[in-house]
Amino acid sequence: MSKNWSFKDKVIIITGGAGGIGKAIGKRFASAKANVVLLDMDRDNLEACVSEFAKNGYSITTVLCDVTNESECKFAIDDVIKLHGGIDVLINNAGITHRSLFIDTDVSVFKKVMDVNFFGSLYCTKAAIHSLIERNGLIVANESIAGIAPLLARSGYSASKHAMHGLFTSIRAEVRSKGVRVMIVCPGFIQTPMQTKALGKDGNILTSPRSDMGKPDTPENTAENIYQGAVKGKNLIIITPVGKLAYWISRIAPVIYEKLMTRQFKSELTSEEKL
Repeated sequence: MSKNWSFKDKVIIITGGAGGIGKAIGKRFASAKANVVLLDMDRDNLEACVSEFAKNGYSITTVLCDVTNESECKFAIDDVIKLHGGIDVLINNAGITHRSLFIDTDVSVFKKVMDVNFFGSLYCTKAAIHSLIERNGLIVANESIAGIAPLLARSGYSASKHAMHGLFTSIRAEVRSKGVRVMIVCPGFIQTPMQTKALGKDGNILTSPRSDMGKPDTPENTAENIYQGAVKGKNLIIITPVGKLAYWISRIAPVIYEKLMTRQFKSELTSEEKL
């Protein structure tokens, strides 16, 4: 039988922890009696989380941190280690997205998305790695189906998630023998506040609605899947039926996948072209 992992009294850091999936993950681990630490750059949302978690009887730690700043990430991780004695789980969840065609998108948008999604994960993992090795810990990379399959009108987002996939599968190969696990998470379309803050081709926030493939999942269901995957020691979890279908079709029949995806996002592409 495979080992089930317990997170009682373990120190869990979640980046982008003050909203959406991050907050839901925090609540799920807190319900398992873990010591939850939320990292986020949104001070107001962090303060709101303290009250919200307390209503459920959960005491959490919050740390203000902009993950695009390497020094802030190091200071934040060091502060957590000093306060709690170490780190058992690092969940790289902070992220942003964009919706715009490659041909129209400013290079600055690609840089911004990469700074948050890829470099933010890199900075935090680099700062935490020694503590994670000392405590036989777990690294979770919250990627996306876009990290293992193409995604139309989100080339920068997809590139950042593919970069994360390469980084964390390679890290896994290096640290497995040191007792550290790495779990990659690939959600499908999730209904979160991040989608209301998607960048357009010029870096401004979009007001047009997002096109989805299938019914969007909830942050709570995503968090439950992540928690159960961590408990069971999974290397990779793909969330939502549409996500699993996309994963396999993109590998078995990539041209068919491309045609299906283009058809699904046709209305979105038309609206984007008008921006």
